Amino acid sequence: MARKYKLKRRAERQEETRRRIVEAAVELHTTLGPAHTTMLAVAERAGVERPTLYRHFPTSKDLFCACSSHHWSQNPPPNPEPWLKIADPEARLRQGLTELYEYYSRHEHGMWKILRDLEDMPELRPFAAHRIAHRERVRQVLVGAWPDRDQRRKLLTAALRHAADFFAWRSLRRQRLPNEAAVEMMISWVRSVVAKRISKRG
Repeated sequence: MARKYKLKRRAERQEETRRRIVEAAVELHTTLGPAHTTMLAVAERAGVERPTLYRHFPTSKDLFCACSSHHWSQNPPPNPEPWLKIADPEARLRQGLTELYEYYSRHEHGMWKILRDLEDMPELRPFAAHRIAHRERVRQVLVGAWPDRDQRRKLLTAALRHAADFFAWRSLRRQRLPNEAAVEMMISWVRSVVAKRISKRG
């Protein structure tokens, strides 16, 4: 019984150490950015020696994968699936952008650091698979509400992708535009894109 207890306590300590390392890495990724986070800095922030860090995460790739999964589970983005119940395309877009912009507002600082590095360093993108898949699903749900009237759907798709983009939202945020106004501005812009499509088709 004593041996089992010791093994259990050891496993608990190892899990606690692993958790500290992951949380330290997430903190550094969201303050410095993953491209500027070293394994040494993670070890120091977690309060462990480098050999301990490498026992849990032999490579930076292993650590990045664990951080991505942890951060995603702790800060899940809006779920686009309920938006499918909204048939009207502008109403669906309004609901989607409202939820996305609120999420961006809550996590702006960390997202800026992470997405900036993902843009500059393509080799980091595999560790953002969850985020990339979510972005694609958002695009599909928003595009799906609009009638496919002609062959110019690519233009509408690009407009909707831009409206839902973090960097597009941030550019408006930096101009001190409230989220509600930013949502309505993007909807008006998409509406004008649709109007041009219809006009040119006619």
